[in-house]
Amino acid sequence: MTPFEELVTIVARLRSPGGCPWDRGQTLESMRPYLVEEAYEVIDAIEAGAPGPLQEELGDLLFQVVLLARMAEEAGTFDIQAVSRGIADKMVRRHPHVFDPDHVSSDDEGSVAAWEARKAKERGADRSMLDGLPAALPALVRAHRVGEKVARVGFDWPDRDAVRAKVDEELAELDEALASGDPAAIEHEYGDTLLALSNLGRFVGVGPEEALRTANSRFGRRFRAVERLAAERGLLLHELDDDALDALWEEVKRAQADG
Repeated sequence: MTPFEELVTIVARLRSPGGCPWDRGQTLESMRPYLVEEAYEVIDAIEAGAPGPLQEELGDLLFQVVLLARMAEEAGTFDIQAVSRGIADKMVRRHPHVFDPDHVSSDDEGSVAAWEARKAKERGADRSMLDGLPAALPALVRAHRVGEKVARVGFDWPDRDAVRAKVDEELAELDEALASGDPAAIEHEYGDTLLALSNLGRFVGVGPEEALRTANSRFGRRFRAVERLAAERGLLLHELDDDALDALWEEVKRAQADG
């Protein structure tokens, strides 16, 4: 058995009825933030120029790939062999100047809680449990992951109502900063408000990055519909007042909700 085959067998065992509760509880959707995190950790290792950490981070990323493929296999869609076969075929197909002996090549074709305790022991006293979060991680993803990590050692709000109250507290402080007109205070309190909202997402089972990405898409879809509606009626958006713009927006919202 090759090391890769052994990894595939281990993942299957982790997902089996007698396997790990955490691994068995994951879904394709729930793995999204972890996959992004592991990819950024690989980037960090590459930029650091350290072969050892890069080898380790590539292994972590490979585990994610094998785990996702295992979930797909359980759903009856594809397995890791199909993933491997697919990318191999694609690489051969896209590099005929390398793999096809009959191809006429040209010069430019080649261009272009217990868990955390064990981790803490391995880390040693001079490293933080947050050190594993890559610096390049998007801020909302990082906020969410920081909250998850510190919560594992009990550094968290007791319940959803408590973190929701924290959001209200931060909003009140943001209002005070806005009233003061102090740019530094406004940035500080605005950041604290976003951080509190990201932590609220953990308590309601919503990832902030995914929620904001969906909200961005929703807004873009609606605004484009507003532009189309205005054009159909011979209207120029920059010439409309607030009431007219709001009316178009509400009309689009109703139409999209109905459709």
